[in-house]
Amino acid sequence: MNFDLEIDRREVPALKFHKMVLGEGGENLFAAGVADMDFLAPPVVLQAMQKRLQHGIFGYETLPDGLIPALVDWQEKRHRWLLDPAHILRAPNVLNILAIAASLFTQTGDGIIVQPPVFFDFYDIITENHRSIVENPLILQDGRYEMDFDGLERLAADPRNRMLFLCNPHNPVGRVWTRDELQRLHDICARHDVLVVSDEIHADLTFGDHRYTPFASLGEQAAHNSITCLSPAKSFNIAACCSAFTVVADAERRRAFQVENSRLTVNKNNAYASVAMEAAYRDGGKWLDAVRVYIGDNLALVRRRLAGLEGVTLIEPEGTFLLWLDFRELNLEPDELTAFLRQKAGWAVTRGPAFGTQGTGFARLNIACPRARLAKALDQLALALRS
Repeated sequence: MNFDLEIDRREVPALKFHKMVLGEGGENLFAAGVADMDFLAPPVVLQAMQKRLQHGIFGYETLPDGLIPALVDWQEKRHRWLLDPAHILRAPNVLNILAIAASLFTQTGDGIIVQPPVFFDFYDIITENHRSIVENPLILQDGRYEMDFDGLERLAADPRNRMLFLCNPHNPVGRVWTRDELQRLHDICARHDVLVVSDEIHADLTFGDHRYTPFASLGEQAAHNSITCLSPAKSFNIAACCSAFTVVADAERRRAFQVENSRLTVNKNNAYASVAMEAAYRDGGKWLDAVRVYIGDNLALVRRRLAGLEGVTLIEPEGTFLLWLDFRELNLEPDELTAFLRQKAGWAVTRGPAFGTQGTGFARLNIACPRARLAKALDQLALALRS
């Protein structure tokens, strides 16, 4: 597993390196804006896909018998979550789950609570489904983000607010919510009949002693007042060839999901997605452990290099391969900060305001790349800041 290997992703239409992301004249920028890794997928996944290719027939297929058991086994062994297979539904992707949940279990104009700065697609899903964005901003205190539980209590008590989109672990600030924090959030939402839809796509990517807690694992009440979005896309860098899973403990809501999946015909199986996901969950643990160590060492490099620089502060992450960088000391407007990073440092990262107004002055950096490339980018940033 050579994570230092440089692979030209421009040989395929990779979004991270595409002109629609890098913009005109951006072909030489440090591409660190899209949330995927620049590493080869696990060998076990590549082998499984090659074996499937060699079969040569790609007609309609059913779900492989081993896929759901592999997912259930993974959750139990990795995260101590005893997941009932009967609660699991297939989905094309996590965003599809969020959109269907909003459509099924809220009405036009209802409020959906988010906790910004947060994954930008939350905003698009809410507005495109004609629901209202209700912000419960996180609180940045002594370099660490916390939930505003008092504010959440007030918002949840409003009968117009029927749902909360949870990001667990949180993108972009890197928090891995503790069991106690999630329990407080559950207590508030359950008390006011607010349904929690939890995006847990970054679940497997945590640092040090920080442990991901599946929201639905808090107990039976939390499980029945939540919908969980799972996918191996981030963990194994297979976003382009995998799908997702919806976990719905409540039988009535699960049936509603099944009916909607059928109505929208999003319940078909993809042969490559099936074999890739089963191989990842069944045999990809060693690769994941290795890539977590490598990303952790990349984080250590960033931490060391930024420690001596004025104008940028690292918000210490607990999980994900995405870093939240604070550039507010530079006193630049959002467009000015973007121009500075692109033109002076040669960086193409995600603009902070994409995650809500609370992201003004910040930028999100993806560090799941070969270390030499990251080191060069940090050199460029240091020169830009010192100049």
